[in-house]
Amino acid sequence: MEPRIEPRSRLRAQLVSGLLIIAAGVIALLDNFGVVDGRAYFRYWPAGLIVIGLARLRHARGGAGRAGGSIFVAAGVWLLLESFGIVHISVWELWPLVLVLFGASLVWQGMRGRGSRSQRSNDANATISGVAVLGGGSRGNSSRSFQGGELTAVLGGWDVDLRQAAIDGEAIIDVFALCGGIEIRVPEDWTIVGQVTPVLCGFEDKTRTSPGGGTHRLIIRGTAIMGGIEVKN
Repeated sequence: MEPRIEPRSRLRAQLVSGLLIIAAGVIALLDNFGVVDGRAYFRYWPAGLIVIGLARLRHARGGAGRAGGSIFVAAGVWLLLESFGIVHISVWELWPLVLVLFGASLVWQGMRGRGSRSQRSNDANATISGVAVLGGGSRGNSSRSFQGGELTAVLGGWDVDLRQAAIDGEAIIDVFALCGGIEIRVPEDWTIVGQVTPVLCGFEDKTRTSPGGGTHRLIIRGTAIMGGIEVKN
């Protein structure tokens, strides 16, 4: 079997977020100089949420990625319809629905896990995934062939402990934080590659590499908006 090659032009939420931020800055600059009316363009800002959500859905590797992408698409569509007066109920009045959907997803995952845990144990052990909305959680992993995963934190946070895990070459964790935080602890022989786009927040790599280490790479990629992502030993 030939090795799977990832397309270089693959559209990801990180790239989309950066392009949208650049577009917003250009429109604001032109508005300041009286070239365009910025208000006529900024009313379409929810379309950016839809595009980010679709990008996340396209490249989702598990239920967490699909759930996060679906939330973005749904919120963007609703806000766009509200902006044009088609819908007269504010999306902010429906925030309890997020709790209902999040709880339902936990119940669904629990019911599926009871019946198929033995068949999935080998694959599930090599990855981590989770969606935290208005809350927090912790994850740990001790797989000897850790492959990565997906973490989403919206008004919540994740505490992930990978110090007992091992990477066979390279692993990738896709992250997204909106008004939330993600903390990841890793072994000292891992090299961290940060590919996170921070917006009004920060990405911190506080790891220290042991002598002779650095042969295993953990790539952390994604977007953090008004939140924070921290990696340490």
